Amino acid sequence: MNSIFLRIYGGMLGVLVLVALLGVGTLHLVNEVRADQYRERLARGTFRLMSDNLAPMVEVERRRAMVVWARLLGIPLRLQPLAEAGLDSGARNRLLRGQVLVQQTGPHAATVYSLIDEGGRLLLTGEVQQISEQLARATIYLLIDELVRFPVAEQPQRLAELKEAKQFGFDLRLVRLGEANLDGDQRRRVEEGDTVMALGKGGDSIHVFSGIVDSPWVVEIGPLYQMSPYPPQLLVLIGVLGLSLIGLTIYLLVRPLEQRLRDLEGAATQLASGRLEARVPSRGTDAVGRLASAFNAMAEHLQRSLSTQRELVRAVSHELRTPVARLRFGLEMIGDAETEAARRKYMDGMDSDIQDLDKLVDEMLTYARLEQGAPALKFQLVDLNGLIDQVITELAPLRVGVRVERGTALDARDGGGALVEAEPRYLHRALQNLVSNAMRHAESRVRVGYQIGQQRCRLDIEDDGPGVPEEAWERIFHPFLRLDDSRTRASGGHGLGLSIVRRIIYWHGGRAQIGRSERLGGARFSLIWPRKQGGAESL
Repeated sequence: MNSIFLRIYGGMLGVLVLVALLGVGTLHLVNEVRADQYRERLARGTFRLMSDNLAPMVEVERRRAMVVWARLLGIPLRLQPLAEAGLDSGARNRLLRGQVLVQQTGPHAATVYSLIDEGGRLLLTGEVQQISEQLARATIYLLIDELVRFPVAEQPQRLAELKEAKQFGFDLRLVRLGEANLDGDQRRRVEEGDTVMALGKGGDSIHVFSGIVDSPWVVEIGPLYQMSPYPPQLLVLIGVLGLSLIGLTIYLLVRPLEQRLRDLEGAATQLASGRLEARVPSRGTDAVGRLASAFNAMAEHLQRSLSTQRELVRAVSHELRTPVARLRFGLEMIGDAETEAARRKYMDGMDSDIQDLDKLVDEMLTYARLEQGAPALKFQLVDLNGLIDQVITELAPLRVGVRVERGTALDARDGGGALVEAEPRYLHRALQNLVSNAMRHAESRVRVGYQIGQQRCRLDIEDDGPGVPEEAWERIFHPFLRLDDSRTRASGGHGLGLSIVRRIIYWHGGRAQIGRSERLGGARFSLIWPRKQGGAESL
């Protein structure tokens, strides 16, 4: 059972078998209830008729009537007080409501109870072993005994009243002998006063006929159908078909899911073997579809990260080669220098190369740390006016021919002034990188301004340099990218400054943009991030 789907199939099979067992038990209970209702329906009218006839009789008449009825029915009859019958409250309530109670005592035996309307204290009880012809004979005897008390013309109406009043569980009617569905021998027996039982059409029911003396009428009872319980074989067949259908449906539903997970497993195996381009077909929005999308996003991120690392290694190797070569050249030239001034010149160049290497290592470490994940940012209230003044003070002496000035400053109108939430150290680094980048490429001017709205804030750094071609705007923030036209290698830098800026502002929940400065004509770099962390909405 190593497969999750085998566990699913096994669990579903167990549940279905349990349902099948419960169905068998339910079928057994249903058959018992149907059998009780069948017996009650057959005995109800006869026993109610006997009870109603016993109610006005005196003791002697009751004994005589019960002896006759017991012989006709072929079952023992007795009268007993209701309190001595040993019935529960539910059964008593049914009897008091005028119902006939049938309690099964064996496979085919039952005890029938009917209350005699004598203050609800006396109970007629009959021990029925099996519904037989004698019950039909007794029923006809009781009906005829009731009908002969009325004129012949009123007998059909009286029979209909008896059927409704005593709630017989089968059909009763009076027909003329010629209309009865009997053969010649059966008609002769009815004329002689005998009770005849005839099979109905199809042989699945019986009809009972008996003539009324001095009357053209024949009492017909039926059709009487035999109780046919639902066969367990039928339930087994239905259960097998149901299990097969459900199993097939589950298989058809789970099969595509299993195949999709196998595709996911195969892609993961390919990814582990180094094939970073492996992807999973993303179909649907269900759990597996979302898992496939997450897997593809992970694979793309992994491929991008590894690609960035390879580019980083290649770029670092290339960036290190030049200053190391200059250092080697400087060492060689120091040995050949003839004057102290020449040696000092080469030593100053080597010092500059060492500073360049130190700056490169610092930028590489910063970029790698920011690429690995979100650093522990401690957001604080930062005054943009003070931050801009600090950066200008730090960088202005580095290039005397370029003037760094304050640009447009729009403070928030809610009384917060130029205060925004940010990580001071990283925001300082981002602004410093952008201003130093603008100073390298500016002709004479660099402007630094900001706008603070209700939800977001924005920093703009503009220069009057040649600008950045629009086709390079999408890739200007890639690591180690330096353009070959106006922003050449002669301008210095290692191509990591803008990548660090983009990553810093990303962890602040914002974004970095580039465009063309309308005031100065050069490039304009913008940083946009939420004024309050956790509530990022559009400016």
